[in-house]
Amino acid sequence: MNSRISVVVPTRDRPGRLATCLAALRRQTAPELEIVVVDDASRDARAVAGTVAAVPGARLVRGEGRGPAAARNAGVREARAPVVCFTDDDCAPVPGWAAALAGRIDAGPAAAAGPTRNGTPQSVLATASQAIASHLAEATIDPPTGRMRFAPTCNIGCRAEVCRALPFDERYPLAAGEDRDWCARLTGAGHELAFEPAALVLHHQELDAAGFWRQQLRYGRGGYRFRADHGTLLRLETPRFYTGLLRRGWAHGPRAGALVGLAQLATALGMTLEAVAARRGSGGDR
Repeated sequence: MNSRISVVVPTRDRPGRLATCLAALRRQTAPELEIVVVDDASRDARAVAGTVAAVPGARLVRGEGRGPAAARNAGVREARAPVVCFTDDDCAPVPGWAAALAGRIDAGPAAAAGPTRNGTPQSVLATASQAIASHLAEATIDPPTGRMRFAPTCNIGCRAEVCRALPFDERYPLAAGEDRDWCARLTGAGHELAFEPAALVLHHQELDAAGFWRQQLRYGRGGYRFRADHGTLLRLETPRFYTGLLRRGWAHGPRAGALVGLAQLATALGMTLEAVAARRGSGGDR
């Protein structure tokens, strides 16, 4: 099969969510879509293998449990198409997602990304989490040009040769910071990352209070590592960024707004913990 688009999906320990993601990818309007699932050392590898085997056009790659950055690199190495798109196992791209990203890339940019929206609106924790992630990405869009400086890897596509020349940094072992680092290196190398509004992904997060707190701590740890790597530890976001973030949270109601505020405390704590770990020489990998 000569596919025009490969989709790389890293997964670990979520075969149920993976099945939903793969069903969404099977509904894509792009013909002959190649799906590469990288199992990053799931405890029940047989369940993941069975989920992938049930989907025509999907292939399974075994990862080594070294995190999503390494898993995505493994998927890129196996991808056969000239355009590689990335999404996550708890996401459901709309039917025209892959075609929209590839079409935008065909128009010239090296990479393109679309909006990601909360697929679990009944969960205020998922609502707050997605408000934060979406604001972080969409605040980097330049309206006159449609260029972005950052997009999460649950919704991004790139020319395959660029992916291979600029792999994800596998020193980021967590699902945090590795996407910001990759986007910074992509745009720093002179490549354009374009916003494509038609490439919509629904993010189905399953979070309890503890999981939300751990997620935001993780983002803080990844944020510290990203800033340390790129020499921006002392460069804070503008007040406008934070007021916009809080407005976005409160637009979903007072509980979501309060959680967005609480998340900033968790993020700050995560950055502090990572800074302490870095000074001790451990790097805080785990």
